[in-house]
Amino acid sequence: MRILQISNKAPYPPNDGSSIAVYNMAKGFINNGAEVHLLTINTLKHYKKENEIPQDFLEQSHYIAVDRDTAVTPVGALMNLFSRESFFVSRFVFKEFEEKIIEKLKAHQFDVVHLEGLFVAPYIPIIRKHSKAKITIRTHNVEHLIWDRLIENEKSAVKRKYLSIQNARLKKLELQILKEADGIVTITDYDKKIFEQLGIKTKAVVSPTGIVLDRYAINRSITKTNSVFHLASMDWMPNTEAVDWFLEKVWAKYLNKENNLQFTLAGRFMPDSYLKQSEGNLKVIGSIDDNIQFYNEHEIMMVPLQSGSGMRIKIIEGMAMGKVIVSTSIGAEGIPVTHNQNIIIADTPEDFAKAIKNLSTNQELKTEIGNNARKFIEDNFENTKLIAELLKFYELLIKNN
Repeated sequence: MRILQISNKAPYPPNDGSSIAVYNMAKGFINNGAEVHLLTINTLKHYKKENEIPQDFLEQSHYIAVDRDTAVTPVGALMNLFSRESFFVSRFVFKEFEEKIIEKLKAHQFDVVHLEGLFVAPYIPIIRKHSKAKITIRTHNVEHLIWDRLIENEKSAVKRKYLSIQNARLKKLELQILKEADGIVTITDYDKKIFEQLGIKTKAVVSPTGIVLDRYAINRSITKTNSVFHLASMDWMPNTEAVDWFLEKVWAKYLNKENNLQFTLAGRFMPDSYLKQSEGNLKVIGSIDDNIQFYNEHEIMMVPLQSGSGMRIKIIEGMAMGKVIVSTSIGAEGIPVTHNQNIIIADTPEDFAKAIKNLSTNQELKTEIGNNARKFIEDNFENTKLIAELLKFYELLIKNN
């Protein structure tokens, strides 16, 4: 099977949720014998140097990246109000990338064009014009649902109004695009059911983001006891919202005077407002060079998300590393975890603090839940097996022409 995989974000190094999802998908295709051509926008904000990508992956994926500055600007955001397009999506549509897509489609006869998310879906008309391939869209999230939740928690009336206008456009586009595709790949069953409830009848399959287990080597000899941590890209609004909630309603109120706890906040694009709070048993470090080393050094992972959609890949990574994770229900949404067996779910500040305090005095519980978490990933999220099942869905799409 020959697949053209199109992404709005360069996947290597796989250092955040979306790049992990794209990279692991490509590796899964390759490991299952598919011929993959990966075409990606390399945004200025998340710029990835091509000379740092492993040569075997460059060759196996027939990798091509097109550089583009897609940054949100005040002028661009304001001018967009006078159009009918979603500003969230329109930033990723430009002539140079369109030309690369056409060039690929003319050079090769593809069986499937696999779109990584809504942001590259506006290229569907161009793909239809130049190819007879089946077009599938992998929905990393229910995009408009994320913004519904963020808007609900937004305190500024002006910002809430602007985001509401943009989200109405986004939802309209999202539903239109899903109807135009030949197949939908959702990351969670929850997302699949939402689309069905919204009237989407396009053939769909659930294919969670998998894990390449060999990468996640556990070394508990360097783990600091009762080191609580949060690791996420801080340029995604649900993550900053989650950290604000935790710092204000959990850490400051219940935990910051617990001398046996150390909380470390880490992640790319760390705002100065957080870095300035680094003192005492609260440590803010921003970007890290080695995620695996960081996971091994820390013990209790927290995911206090208040909004979002799709699947939190950081939870999958943390479980693969044998971490005991305390998460809200929204954070763990879409992952078939079991409370108090392989994760701890806490939705109120009081419950969140209670869970962390309980773990800090119960090493046996931390070890048990961490071991169960790793076993859960081994049984359910091995990448090559998951992509093999997805390719069966693609074969049926091609067959039922």
